Amino acid sequence: MSDIQTWALIFVAASFALYIGIAWRSRVKETKGFFVAEQNIPAVANGAAVAADWMSAASFISMAGLIAFLGSDGSIYLMGWTGGFVLLALLLAPYLRKWGKFTVPEFVGDRFSETVRSVAAVVAIIVSFTYVVGQMAGGGIVFSRFLGVEQAAGVAIAAAVIFAYAVFGGMKGITWTQVAQYTVLIVAYLIPAWAVAHTMTGFPVPQISFGEILAELNRIGAEFGLPVYTEAFTARPQIDVFLVTLSLMIGTAGLPHVIIRFYTTKTVRGARYSALWALVFIGLLYTTAPAVGAFTKLNLLSGVQGAAVDALPSWVQNWMATGLVTVGDGVDTIGTVSNDPTSGADLIINNDILVLASPEIAGLPAPIVGLVAAGGLAAAMSTAAGLLLVISSSASHDLYFRYLDKNASESRRLLVSRIAMGVAVLVSIYFGINPPAFVAQVVAFAFGLAASTFFPILLLGIFWKRTNAAGAVSGMLAGLAFTSTYMIYTLEVFGTQANDHILGVSPEGIGAIGAVVNLVVTVIVSLATKPPSHEIQEMVENIRYPATTRRTETAA
Repeated sequence: MSDIQTWALIFVAASFALYIGIAWRSRVKETKGFFVAEQNIPAVANGAAVAADWMSAASFISMAGLIAFLGSDGSIYLMGWTGGFVLLALLLAPYLRKWGKFTVPEFVGDRFSETVRSVAAVVAIIVSFTYVVGQMAGGGIVFSRFLGVEQAAGVAIAAAVIFAYAVFGGMKGITWTQVAQYTVLIVAYLIPAWAVAHTMTGFPVPQISFGEILAELNRIGAEFGLPVYTEAFTARPQIDVFLVTLSLMIGTAGLPHVIIRFYTTKTVRGARYSALWALVFIGLLYTTAPAVGAFTKLNLLSGVQGAAVDALPSWVQNWMATGLVTVGDGVDTIGTVSNDPTSGADLIINNDILVLASPEIAGLPAPIVGLVAAGGLAAAMSTAAGLLLVISSSASHDLYFRYLDKNASESRRLLVSRIAMGVAVLVSIYFGINPPAFVAQVVAFAFGLAASTFFPILLLGIFWKRTNAAGAVSGMLAGLAFTSTYMIYTLEVFGTQANDHILGVSPEGIGAIGAVVNLVVTVIVSLATKPPSHEIQEMVENIRYPATTRRTETAA
């Protein structure tokens, strides 16, 4: 076992023991603790948990790699994912918390009808499964490289640990575990970034110092035939940059596993402050990611430029063993580099390795490399746990107990929820071993599905009293059908052949158009059918007024 693997094992084992210990101390015996952590989480802690829940393997492992190869166009992920939290904090979170239910489908059911609730529960399961695939794949990458196990075995190990602490404590255990996971992932992300920035520029603040290397990065990139790093719209057409950013933004505001976190605070005010703290915690990583991408790409290109294949740096050999770095057949000297397996470049590098490989590429010591491995797993596992809880709550709380066993006891409800989570883990293991794309792209698809289904009906359900059940269910189904059909059409999934993008719109950006389809269908059908009852319209009025909020909280 190498020094890197030894340190990775130490950090990973210690962090796993911490997570399971926290979950054991936070174990619950009631459904309120399992689904919404007894609505007793302080705003700062909930903000850290929201950040960990939301900053998935895509943020930690894949985003800086995408920025490295997309250049300026990689800002779509920065603007979309952070901008979505502003929408969530202003437009949805406080009102949903005031409504006071356990899940997004439960709000939809109260606001519209049980039919809409059932459709929303199924959609929540689809969105969450799509998202969790990226987390499992990210965990497998970490295990395969740093602990020397097969990717499939790595996915299974990560899933087993997630299942253990999620089943013990439900949302309560997951919340406090995510606070610890945020601490691990942000330390693991920032320490190597500071070290690399200091080594390359003499100034250890990467957010500022990476500007000094951009001219050199543009020069060396041109020698490899790569697009100019700082030039906009070289990797994607302008319309797609706009649509992907919008899709990620409104998708963030519609993600059920993020929204459910705002039900765990003590008050509506706490929900707002949770969103504020989450933005602060997320900003620490998101302002660092562009620098990590730039520094790593420059180190990478400088290290392999003109190198003979048998004299490539050791990190290349290490990652070739995982299959995530490949050298073209018959290549003697590296002259071209790409992240596209179909490009025919001399050296093909998977986006998902750049952050994990960054300390190795920069020549940092083994303990820092091992710390990054623990951080990558923390990012993947924190989000996967939240997603599995959404799948569990949707399958059990919103479907099973509504239609199969309305009189189930508290203990039976918990048992069924845990069984549903176990089934979800098994399915996610399979798709985590066989993901359809890069981690961040898979996650972007989940955001697109959330954007085209949940965001429009939540927005209209809160701010337009005339929205009715027929409009909501028609809009959700239209948005889901439109978006998923286009994704399948343009991707090689389920045995289909990938087709060209229509009008330059990528599958990651189609969710924004799907949201418009949902919105238009919902409005048209709602206006053409019977309006909601007077009682429902009064309920909608009540959740929007601060004065009512104060009275409600005072009475409570």
